[in-house]
Amino acid sequence: MSTAEMEQLTSGASNRIIPILKTLRASLLFIHTFFLSLILFFLPRRCRRGISESLLDAPSSKKRKSAWRREEEDTFRRRALAEGYHTGDGHCWYCSATFLFFGGRNNALFCRSWFPVSGTPRGILIIIHGLNEHSGRYAVFARQLTSCNFGVYAMDWIGHGGSDGLHGYVPSLDYVVADTGAFLEKIRLENPGIPCFLFGHSTGGAVVLKAAAVPQIEGMLEGIVLTSPALRVKPAHPIVGAVAPIVSMVAPKFQFKGANKRGIPVSRDPAQLLAKYSDPLVYTGPIRVRTGYEILRISSHLTRNFKFVNIPFFVLHGTADRVTDPLASQDLYNEAASEFKDIKLYDGFLHDLLFEPERVEIAQDIIDWMDKRLSVGVEDVNGL
Repeated sequence: MSTAEMEQLTSGASNRIIPILKTLRASLLFIHTFFLSLILFFLPRRCRRGISESLLDAPSSKKRKSAWRREEEDTFRRRALAEGYHTGDGHCWYCSATFLFFGGRNNALFCRSWFPVSGTPRGILIIIHGLNEHSGRYAVFARQLTSCNFGVYAMDWIGHGGSDGLHGYVPSLDYVVADTGAFLEKIRLENPGIPCFLFGHSTGGAVVLKAAAVPQIEGMLEGIVLTSPALRVKPAHPIVGAVAPIVSMVAPKFQFKGANKRGIPVSRDPAQLLAKYSDPLVYTGPIRVRTGYEILRISSHLTRNFKFVNIPFFVLHGTADRVTDPLASQDLYNEAASEFKDIKLYDGFLHDLLFEPERVEIAQDIIDWMDKRLSVGVEDVNGL
């Protein structure tokens, strides 16, 4: 695959928030809707009711029902694809399974597990995937973990993979944080006494880092692993940052047209790029307004609070990553208060580290770090 062909494969990733200046026509629609909302708010209640009833007529109601039906049908279609997604290769040292977990808003979240066939795992890693992808993509990584006697769980977040929600739409990343905590609690209850780690990639890394700041969640973990985390994400233009909160309320599901025409390569392996962007469970459409705003919001929060990070962590980043900032990962490592922390920067590597040509070695670095963390835990217990 040539460089030009690779550039046409898009990442759909965290910091590609398209400037509103490029979508002026859509912006005018947002502004019109916003001011109409203000007019309705300040009108007398009687007038407001009349106008609202005229706006919410039968055709509009039918359109909303039709949109809801299409969203539901799409969720069922994606769930069927997720169930049939190939995550095994005939080896007998592990067993895999899929199941539904119901989050805090009673949303059905599609989940996977991989476990060694015999014996008790010495640890469990819970995978939180990145924006626009899904848990099935991490099957090879999971199999490598099971071969080293680790159990693995993974969860598709809302609007992703086989989970409920409009594809590619995230109403709040705080929902994903809460679902991650609830999922961890369920796994701990079902696997008493087995140490647990959280893994997050890109925007999933931001989710994991924020979840680990919750004392109840931090207390259930031995540590967290972050690959290419979405930290210090900035809007493509200052106007985007200023208007994003308003636009995300007025038209949260709107897609910026043309957002993915020229993407950023996320792997140096052409076969992995082709596999990602030909996967029907990977969302490749333009980023949705609310989703983009949520990324900016969680990134800003985390960047302001690096110094309050106390949990043991291992952050991995490619120095040639053009999707998320490797210098932000370095700042996290430098500023965090954690006593047990490590960083590894891979010279010349791109964004999707576990899909780079050196993915086996990178996965082994993660396994070695968890081994080191578990051995420290044993020493602490013996020291008591």
